[in-house]
Amino acid sequence: MTENTEDPVADIAWMRRLAEEGADAPMRGASILMSAGLIYGAASLFHWAQITGQVPSSGPVEGLGWLVATLLFFMVLAIILVRLKRSGGVMTASNRATGTVWSALGWGIFALFGSMAALGWRIGGEGIEIAFGLVPSVIMVFYGIGWAVSAAMYRSRLLWGLALGSFVAAPLLAALTGSADQYLAYAAALFLLMALPGFLLMRGARR
Repeated sequence: MTENTEDPVADIAWMRRLAEEGADAPMRGASILMSAGLIYGAASLFHWAQITGQVPSSGPVEGLGWLVATLLFFMVLAIILVRLKRSGGVMTASNRATGTVWSALGWGIFALFGSMAALGWRIGGEGIEIAFGLVPSVIMVFYGIGWAVSAAMYRSRLLWGLALGSFVAAPLLAALTGSADQYLAYAAALFLLMALPGFLLMRGARR
């Protein structure tokens, strides 16, 4: 006769711990968010300096800073991913969900730039300038979605605040379209809503 060792109470407790496993687990990949905020924030400052005459530029050179920033980010990303893989550790459901959503948002941003390039090739002129003027706002909406998913998974009011801040920044940046101040404000948004939170999450994970 086989002894029945099932314990419904223990099973329920185990499932509850599994569902709540991300509440206290540190967020993995925060260094990627910090790096993105720093690199693209610096690129936005450089672009602002170019269009305001602080740095001499002309023609295609004006957008070179964004290309350099993207190449630099990919190099940094590769290094961080290798380090995260070597560090091991338990991959919680929250980490999997946030990692997936931020990765998807990153590819979505690159798809957005590809779409803008295709639009520019198709219509050219002032239309593409207006479209590119909305890029900072769209990216902030993407970041807001990323922070919102992370906030739900980690049950963090701070992350909900970052999501709200990103959503609020989007129309404010759109209102500055056509002004050099847009890229100055965009740099500030990247530093405050990406780089700084990423740094603080990294520091919290090390404790």
